[in-house]
Amino acid sequence: MAKILFIDDDRQLCKVLGRKVTGMGHDAMSVYTLADGLQEIARDSYDVVFLDVRLPDGNGLEILPAIRESSSQPEVIIMTGKGDPNGAELAIKSGAWDYIEKPSSISDMVLPLVRALQYREAKRAAEAAVMVRRGGIIGKSVQIRDCLDQVGHAAASNVSVLITGETGTGKELFAWAIHANSPRAHRSFVAVDCASLSDTLVDSVLFGYEKGAYTGADQARDGLILQADGGTLFLDEVGELPLAIQKTFLRVLQEHRFRPLGRKNELQSDFRLVAATNRDLDQMVREGQFRSDLFFRLRSFTIELPPLRKHPGDIREIATQCMKRFCECNKTGPKKFSPEFLDAIEIYDWPGNVRELINTLERVFTVALHETTIFPYHLPIPIRVKIARASIWKGMAEPSASSGSDEEEFPTIQDLRDTTITKVEREYLKSLMSFSGGDINRACELSGLRRSRLYELMKKYKLSGYSKFAPVPFEEFPHPVEQHLHMNEAVSPDQTDRSQHGDDTDD
Repeated sequence: MAKILFIDDDRQLCKVLGRKVTGMGHDAMSVYTLADGLQEIARDSYDVVFLDVRLPDGNGLEILPAIRESSSQPEVIIMTGKGDPNGAELAIKSGAWDYIEKPSSISDMVLPLVRALQYREAKRAAEAAVMVRRGGIIGKSVQIRDCLDQVGHAAASNVSVLITGETGTGKELFAWAIHANSPRAHRSFVAVDCASLSDTLVDSVLFGYEKGAYTGADQARDGLILQADGGTLFLDEVGELPLAIQKTFLRVLQEHRFRPLGRKNELQSDFRLVAATNRDLDQMVREGQFRSDLFFRLRSFTIELPPLRKHPGDIREIATQCMKRFCECNKTGPKKFSPEFLDAIEIYDWPGNVRELINTLERVFTVALHETTIFPYHLPIPIRVKIARASIWKGMAEPSASSGSDEEEFPTIQDLRDTTITKVEREYLKSLMSFSGGDINRACELSGLRRSRLYELMKKYKLSGYSKFAPVPFEEFPHPVEQHLHMNEAVSPDQTDRSQHGDDTDD
């Protein structure tokens, strides 16, 4: 018996579908807003969720990721009264099981449910039979779990696998996981960095050569393809494979036969291919930079790794595991993260993904080698600057609590201005004191505030406790005037009540 949740403001449709689902022997529950839907999913576990797009409190597609990331990871079937190709694409990319239009017949709406339940049953049986060995892969988010599910599927066959994703997302780790979970795990895993292969060396590196095949070949050497016999050949950055060798490699991939340089007869290698790239191979094919026939052969099974900014919930676990490993390797005592440090690394968008995070943590470990607690102060200055700026702009972007939709509660422009300035000033001062390490002189230098005015504002917003931070080198920090420019565009200069807010800058 499965549990089905309907999130749709069409009460009659929910009633009809609920009866049908109950008649099939399942439990059905209906709610009529996004807020109630999220609350119900947090309260109970569900196998399938029917989610409407247009709801009284928002667009259903906005909560689709949250539903998929809930503890029960239900399958989500999107229902919409008005089809939208872009919405359908977004739904599928966000992990929806299906996307159906209303009004459809009851049987047409129930069929996706039947298929989704069959899939979940088969998936549970497969998970019970095989537990994927993660190796160095860290993360419990739905995005990482989905990728690991695909690793399990890929490992069970010999099909070629293409792993895509931005630089630093861990493509080689996932390639290794495919190898480690396959029947070939006891044989070699041979990694090839295609970006380092020049046109003159690629043949000898991949195929090997006989003694005397060319000047300097004083002895025979096996190529990487032969070394991968019985195991896995991993082509990293396959998009950089020279165009001249792509046709030759396509034949090798099809026949598993090749001829080393200087050899008369061919050799055979039973390798399994896993390739990875951070480039758009579709675009490269269109531009004639990559062979379409090789591309189609490579992408028999594709795993797309998400950037770290798409699964920030894994950042804390990655940071904790990495710091623990650094401490063990360097034989130091354990270190703990301050709450502010964990908040800071979750704010940063990590353009270099997991690799940048790990490299940053290693640098943080070195800086805090003889300390037991790690603070935001230990982060590199460029990252701290970006975090400070991001926190301020986020505060400015958040809607004011007084900006309600009811006409009776609509604020005057002066009320809006006062509320917004108060919010921005407080966020600015918090970031300023953290960035300056609690050094009042440095804070005044960065902000342009007089010492007396800075103390006055800190007292106003009840900010204290920054003296524990040490000073940091000077870097560009946003001046208060810069922050108010965007907000004051709607307010003319003669509306600015300087007597109320004070003159914050030195003459």
